[in-house]
Formats: sequence, structure tokens, C-alpha cells
Amino acid sequence: MRDASGFEGAPEREFAPATYSEASSLLAEAHAARIPVTIAGSATGVTGGCCPRGGWLISLRHLNRLAVERGRAMAGAAVTLRELNEAAGRTGQFYAPDPTEWTASVGGSIATNASGSRSYRYGSTRRHILALDVLFADGAARHFRRGEAIDFDVPALPLPRTTKNTAGYPLRPGMDWIDLIAGSEGTLAVVTQAELQLLPVPGRVSAAVLFFDDEEDVARSAALCRGETSLRMLEYLDANSLRLMGETAGAALIVEAESAEWLETIHLPGLRDDSWVAASAQDRERFRAFRHALPERVNEIVRRNGFQKLGSDYAVPLEHGAAMTALYHAELSRHFPGRYVLFGHIGDAHLHANILPETKEQETAGRALLLELARHAVSLGGTVSAEHGLGKRKANLLPVQYAPDAIEAMLAVKRRLDPLFLLGRGNIFGEYR
Repeated sequence: MRDASGFEGAPEREFAPATYSEASSLLAEAHAARIPVTIAGSATGVTGGCCPRGGWLISLRHLNRLAVERGRAMAGAAVTLRELNEAAGRTGQFYAPDPTEWTASVGGSIATNASGSRSYRYGSTRRHILALDVLFADGAARHFRRGEAIDFDVPALPLPRTTKNTAGYPLRPGMDWIDLIAGSEGTLAVVTQAELQLLPVPGRVSAAVLFFDDEEDVARSAALCRGETSLRMLEYLDANSLRLMGETAGAALIVEAESAEWLETIHLPGLRDDSWVAASAQDRERFRAFRHALPERVNEIVRRNGFQKLGSDYAVPLEHGAAMTALYHAELSRHFPGRYVLFGHIGDAHLHANILPETKEQETAGRALLLELARHAVSLGGTVSAEHGLGKRKANLLPVQYAPDAIEAMLAVKRRLDPLFLLGRGNIFGEYR
């Protein structure tokens, strides 16, 4: 079993239940025999969460029921985000979370509380869940609706001062069951079906790919763009990213706004005349595909070089976004000139630094640098994981963000719901027990 990052794992046995009751029975059997269970969806994650280290692998690929109604969709865990949005689109609606990979499954996106480019306006997956059907480690089935509070005490943990965070459990007294399970990376329960909020398709959307020659102009322009209340996407691509996509510029911003006039009136410093402005919905989709093709290119290069993906998922408070971007460029260009890309959600001060090592020495140095950058992000009030989760590959970052007592509070929840530590073993906590 391999995920999109190149991380590999192997189960002792693999199952693909055809029904929800069959999935429940498999979990009950594994629980009775004390067999660890890893849940798999589309394997589009980048942290090794679906890659088992022994035990059983349960693929939910057959749980693919989908029904769309006004304002909501009922989606099985295996429904892809593309399938969901295509079905919603036929009714004049859309599902707001927009992770980069549209072949990701509903179950997997809930497990990581995925977000993406449109989360600048609409927030992460968690915000759009109305109800969940889940199975606990012993196979017991539960249905939770939005507003249903957990029935046990937890402390309020210190959370980062960022707009996005998926590192560990966001504990607070009286929190929703949905908010606890979403983002728990398959360590607390198995999501089998979700009721998801759908929104009406906006009447007019303007979009553009804005090219600049100077990074300081990009930073100033991003700050100006944040002042537009109708903005729903604010993305960044550095020069190396653009070069991979066959374009030449110092950097670019990709923007979308639910306003037809905004792009006609805004004045941005250093904006190049050859910027792209959408004239149709087809142009907007082309811009979206342009942005979303970049991580696929990066993954191809990393696999071709024979290494796992080396990438950051850190976010910092908005007031530190420009400084963090400058630090990324300074450190990456010094240590890995021409062998990195920097791109992502500049609207949320959440950029992805991807290092493209060509030797084992470069890979080792890259891991060390990313760890230093994680510590710096946390020192600014940031998070080590804004949207991808920690999985197994990045479980070592949990203690970078949280003190031992906070991690122990999370482990207490894990022990309460899965006392044998059978679900998602190795995800989030690594070797903690």
C-alpha cells in the first residue's frame, strides 16, 4: 500500500466490505482478536495515514452511495470529491471544501479535515459536515448530528493563532462529536457515511492568474487582496513553481472572487500586463487545473528521483505570513537552490515548501531544514499541520506544537474510545501508547 507521498506499508490481510454491516463485523472481529486496523480510501494523502504496519487493512471503496438534495448530500465514505461536486453541480449547488486532489474520498477528506484553495472563504471540511455515521473500534455504530456534544470531559487545549489547523485533536469542553472525529485521522472512529452541506453556485465569479516580477510586490498585493470581502481564493506560486508549469515570472497570485467588478477596479503594485483574466467558467476551471497540477508534477519528480515527498504543511498567524514566506525563500534558496518549490494558500499564511532531493544527503538535509522551519512556525503561534494531518510520516511533529500534558489529554481521549489502540495505529501519535 502506497500513498501519494510515496510512503509504503503492508497489511497482513486486506478486506473490502460491501456493506456497512460487513464493515462493522470486520471491526468487531479484529477487536476481539486485538488486531490493529488501518482504514483506506483513495490513498491520495501525503502523510502515510492509510499505509498499515501489519494488522488488517480495510478498504471502504464499496461504500459509495450518493444522494443529493437541496442544501445537503448523503455521501458514502468512498464517494470522490469529483463525483460529489459533479452531482451537486447538476442541481445548481457545490461542495465548498476544495482540496487539491479531487479523486480524494469523502471519508479520507473528513479523516484529515481537508481544506484547500477555497477554504480561504469557506473554511475546512469540518465546517461543512451536518452529520456522520461512524463505527468505533469494536464495530459499534453511531450517528452524530451537528450540535451533539461529547459525553465526557476534556480540557481546552491551546490552539495555534491560525485560520487552519489539523494537528492532533482540537479539544475543548463540550465540543461536538463531529468536530472531534473530523481530523482524527482514523484513530478514533471509522467514517462510513456523511451528510454534507451544499451551497448554491454563486451567480458571478471573477478569476485571474496575476503575474509579478518582484516578491515584495506579491506580498503587498496579497495584503490588498485580503481586503476584498467577496474573495474566495488567494493562492501563491513562486518562480520555481511557475517554471515547472512552463511559465516565466517572479511569482503569481491566483484569485477568485464572487464579484464581477473586483478585478476591474483593483490596482496592484507590480502587476504584469500579461496576467490572465478569466472570461468564462471554462477559463476559471483552466486556472484551477493549472494550480492543482503543480503538486502532481512535484509528486512525479519526487517519485522519479526515488524519494518520499519532502513538504511542509505549516501555517502561521496572518501578521507573520510575509515574514515566513521570506524565511522560506532565504533558507531554501541557500540550501537547495533550484531544487524546491514554494506555493499554496497565501491567503491563510499557509504555504507548502516542497524540496526535490536528488541524493540521500540532500534528503537528510531537507528533513532537518523542514524540522527547523516547523519549530519557527510554532514559535510564531503557528501550526505544524494546517490541512494534511500528521499521519505516520509527520507524527514526530506533534511534540513540536504541543506540550506533554496536551498530548496526554489527546491520548486520554484515544484510550477512552479505542483502549486497545487498534485504529490507525501510528497515526498522529507515532509510538505513543
